[in-house]
Amino acid sequence: MRSLPVTIAALGFTLAAACTRTTRTVLVVPEARSEAGPSTAATLGVPPGHLPKPGQCRVWIPGVPPGHQPRPKSRSCEGIAAAAPAGSWILYRPTADRKIVHARIVDERRAGVVIRIRVFEAESGRLVREETP
Repeated sequence: MRSLPVTIAALGFTLAAACTRTTRTVLVVPEARSEAGPSTAATLGVPPGHLPKPGQCRVWIPGVPPGHQPRPKSRSCEGIAAAAPAGSWILYRPTADRKIVHARIVDERRAGVVIRIRVFEAESGRLVREETP
């Protein structure tokens, strides 16, 4: 009879040990960077039908669906920075090269203050280069 309580206690310890939490360490190895140009991780993310007409600009708010973007889709670039809210992009398509789009990145805290310019391919949305304003 004494062996029954010992067996039950041993079984209890075994079950408790089997139910303990285990952790797994996962190592993430970054991809090797090519010397071809800037990272392609950044993409434009603007559907082609929502790009401004060549020679014009538009305000785009990242993270907002295309149908909920501010209007108009295309307008003169004159004075558009004053209308650009904090965290938005001012998109510009040059008339000389219709295959690219300039995205003037507006500061997250200061409306109308451009802090960076990214140049993308219009068709693929791939980042071509970054410029300082």
